[in-house]
Amino acid sequence: MASVFSRIIAGEIPSYKVAEDDNYYAFLDINPLTKGHTLVVPKQEVDYIFDLDDRTLAGMMVFAKRVAAKIRHEIACKRVAIVVLGLEVPHAHIHLIPIESENDVDFHREKLHLTPEEFQEIASKLAE
Repeated sequence: MASVFSRIIAGEIPSYKVAEDDNYYAFLDINPLTKGHTLVVPKQEVDYIFDLDDRTLAGMMVFAKRVAAKIRHEIACKRVAIVVLGLEVPHAHIHLIPIESENDVDFHREKLHLTPEEFQEIASKLAE
């Protein structure tokens, strides 16, 4: 069975797309730590990020760098943190999180509750 991320990439599940190319897809996390919290995934479904072949992993980082630059330009923040946890969905992914401090990357704290309109506004700002 396809992962939830593969189903998002295929358009079976809606998402707030930020960027896409032939190999990668970026979309807003629906349980964000901060406004602009984005997930970057390879279109190739591989569970563990370090099981990706070197070319795909390197390409994913370059793609994430472009997305992070857009986030930093459009969302007020000091930096864009990159976090790889990879346990909640069996599909390699990177979290890009706009931060003001390291406390903004605490996954145990309460997530933001944004309206569909707020998500759409953020996605529109970040879309390429």
